[in-house]
Amino acid sequence: MHLRLLSPPSLQTGDTLHVIAPSGGLREKTACEQGLQLWRDRGYNLVLTPGWDQQHGYLSAPDPQRRQQLYDSFHDPDVKGILCLRGGYGATRLLENWNWGVHLPPKWLIGFSDITALLWSLSSEGISGLHAPLLTTLAAEPDWSQQRLFKWVSGRAIAPIQGQGWGGGSCVGRLFPGNLTVATHLIGTAHEPDLTGAILAFEDTGELPYRIDRLLTHWRMSGRFKHIAGIALGRFSRGDVPPDTPSLSMADVLRDRLEDLNIPIVSELPFGHDGVNAALPVGVIAELDGDTGTLNVTPFPDRYEITSP
Repeated sequence: MHLRLLSPPSLQTGDTLHVIAPSGGLREKTACEQGLQLWRDRGYNLVLTPGWDQQHGYLSAPDPQRRQQLYDSFHDPDVKGILCLRGGYGATRLLENWNWGVHLPPKWLIGFSDITALLWSLSSEGISGLHAPLLTTLAAEPDWSQQRLFKWVSGRAIAPIQGQGWGGGSCVGRLFPGNLTVATHLIGTAHEPDLTGAILAFEDTGELPYRIDRLLTHWRMSGRFKHIAGIALGRFSRGDVPPDTPSLSMADVLRDRLEDLNIPIVSELPFGHDGVNAALPVGVIAELDGDTGTLNVTPFPDRYEITSP
């Protein structure tokens, strides 16, 4: 693999950012207004793209309209970044027969959860996006997490995050944070990035332990864990098993499906749904230490070349 990875230009006061809804429709109106205001308070000019607040079943709008929002935002020369409204479901549908376009300009794509599909696909185009709070979740973040997001997009370094180390030493590799369910459904598609030597950073919500077992077993059987460098685990929320239902715990499942990989693994990192969601850039070089339990993102130059055997 040989990849030139581009960092979008650092955001400056007055830059124009587009708000798009590539997945589900708006439900959390108050939280959305609060998120918009936090970006405006930083001096950015926010443009709400047509259809941003629509509802089409479990989608925000039909696929062609949502695709148009994404395409226009990337190819408008005045737009420096794209803020995703919310997650839900639907972003992967946009990638069917999708072409990012020639001479794709590097600009920020910011979101998490269902937005994982777009972030990982974009990384294959050589552009780093940001796995970070959505407009509907940003206001609920503690100040340090909000500042972490704003620091990275403005070109400043961010601090390591701390979790629970499982041992295995340390590793360095390209960081791929994302929702486990969404990422799993990219396997075998044209939008699955090359994960050779990668550090995978997974989170999820609303999945019972047996479903997480199923997803991780698919990664194992597809061979995708054979050439990765390490695994970072965030929060797996809303996975409580109903009373009197036989089950392994979530922690048991993660250990059972991952510990025998004999690579650095860190769990309980502060990212994901239903709690602090520390911003993590996609595709950049990071260091994961399974002994100290830290995940550290390397300061990112404007561009660099990545070559793997």
